[in-house]
Amino acid sequence: MSALPEYIINCPYCNESNEILIEPCDGQVQDYIEDCQICCRPIHLIITSHNHDIYVQVKSEDET
Repeated sequence: MSALPEYIINCPYCNESNEILIEPCDGQVQDYIEDCQICCRPIHLIITSHNHDIYVQVKSEDET
């Protein structure tokens, strides 16, 4: 069993680094909310993949 890839994102509210784990999405879009590990505000994550590259969009509640 392989570990899930770890990614570092910056919170759109407090700008602190957060580590997230991403499940491979095989060309599908993952769209979910995860709370900031520092300020606890909701971060909107949109994750896509293309040719084994993973792209992560980070948005605040106001941007959704």
